Amino acid sequence: MLRASLGEDSCGFDPRGGLVVMSTDPITGAEEGIGRLAVHVACNDLAANGARPLGVLVTLLLPPSSDETRVSSVMAEIDQAARELGIEVLGGHTEVTPVVTQVVVSTTSVGLVSRDRLVTSSGARPGDVIVLTKGAGLEGTAILAADFEDVLIPIVGRDCVERARSFAAEISVVREGLLAAGLGVTAMHDVTEGGVLGALFEMASASSVGFVLQLRDIPVRNETVEICRVAKVDPLKLVSSGSMLISCPASRLSHLLRELGSAGILARAVGRFTRGSMIAIDRESGAEIPVGPPEADEIWTARRNLESMRESGRRSESPAKGCAK
Repeated sequence: MLRASLGEDSCGFDPRGGLVVMSTDPITGAEEGIGRLAVHVACNDLAANGARPLGVLVTLLLPPSSDETRVSSVMAEIDQAARELGIEVLGGHTEVTPVVTQVVVSTTSVGLVSRDRLVTSSGARPGDVIVLTKGAGLEGTAILAADFEDVLIPIVGRDCVERARSFAAEISVVREGLLAAGLGVTAMHDVTEGGVLGALFEMASASSVGFVLQLRDIPVRNETVEICRVAKVDPLKLVSSGSMLISCPASRLSHLLRELGSAGILARAVGRFTRGSMIAIDRESGAEIPVGPPEADEIWTARRNLESMRESGRRSESPAKGCAK
């Protein structure tokens, strides 16, 4: 194997059979923990194909205001995430440039999967059950709690914000992806920009199917509910790395949920794929709500709203009460 090192512009590895799977993702909507997030998000794409991550290549762009401490901090986060996943940082590029006004991390991940375990987003079939792991809005909740704790703590309480920040530890879906790929699921898609609704629309579109989604069955943690209430955004449209959408034949559902549960991964059936339209069922009224293509992720609206609160010194008209565990 040709490993990354000073003066080496390339890397090389022996795939040892199977298919090499690659993916790339930039991180632009976070400040704290951006290096760790970049590695996990890129590797999550591989897991959605049932591929085991081998390594990442990272491009790090920093504004001129950055110092060596900031570079070292981001690289330490990247190294930490790579160690968590047991992978290598295969190479990359670091540059200070006036083109960017904040740190941007773009990560390319490389993985390996045997041909009989390859899963795509396009394999969902009518009648398959839609399974969601963990909960909606995890990544967005963690980002907002970290970047706007000064705004949020007086409203929802310090304990709530600290629990929300801890969601960052759950960003990886590698375990559930590799486990599900070995259990005969038909499709997977990790939930990123556009949240649960956006990811499900993309998955159904790729598979040429419709769906009926039961909104009441989608797990949304109290911390996410409270922070989204303050930020005035929909948690189902909020970036949600850490959650995986899985298409599972009905006959295998019990086995999948049991195996995920045994691994300590919360998973819940939230609907079915169909031959019809893309529909969500309202949790209160039971009315059918058409689901369309995703628009801009709610993280940007949330950031604007919370930044406005920070600048104006306003702390919401709602009383500080904290959120339930």
